[in-house]
Amino acid sequence: MAAFLITGDAKAPTTVLLAHGSGVPMDSPFMTAFAELLAERRCRVARFEFAYMAARREGASRRPPPRAERLVGEYQAAISALGAESRLVIGGKSLGGRVASLAAQEQSDHGAIAGLLCLGYPFHPPDKPQSLRTAHLEPLTVPTLICQGERDPFGTRAEVAGYALPDAIRLHWASDGDHDLAPRKATGLTEEDNWRTAAEAIADWLDEL
Repeated sequence: MAAFLITGDAKAPTTVLLAHGSGVPMDSPFMTAFAELLAERRCRVARFEFAYMAARREGASRRPPPRAERLVGEYQAAISALGAESRLVIGGKSLGGRVASLAAQEQSDHGAIAGLLCLGYPFHPPDKPQSLRTAHLEPLTVPTLICQGERDPFGTRAEVAGYALPDAIRLHWASDGDHDLAPRKATGLTEEDNWRTAAEAIADWLDEL
């Protein structure tokens, strides 16, 4: 059963369930920052780890994560184990968001979730723009927000503009952001600036759901 790291008021109107990226745990600075920023905006955030990442905490080898499709069952189990009583939005950072997106339509059809939130979606592997991971996104009807860096090597703003994404998917672009939404110093912005702006966009989107 998933062990959750909870941030925010238990009586918040929305619970956001987030999974981590492929190589960093649920308590990474990025995940912690977003949990705290969303908690400040009337969300209860529940973070969890896939089994391979939890095993790393216990000294297991750092083998690559399983394919995203093989993690869908773990995400579905986390939804059930959480048993959120408030409105539920699922998502995650990079791999975590991709796995959530694979589970989202079925969960939405069953009335279990209200939306999907992806933080830095891996539209394709770096330097392999032809290897798209968008086929399952094209028929989505689940309200979805993707927060993406404009120069993310997993899908830049220019690249994503050419994808056949449905109207259900909204994009928030982090100014000059990379895969962690962090801008270059020359912009005068900081990663915290972009994270805070993204959190505001998420809060506005949640208000519209």
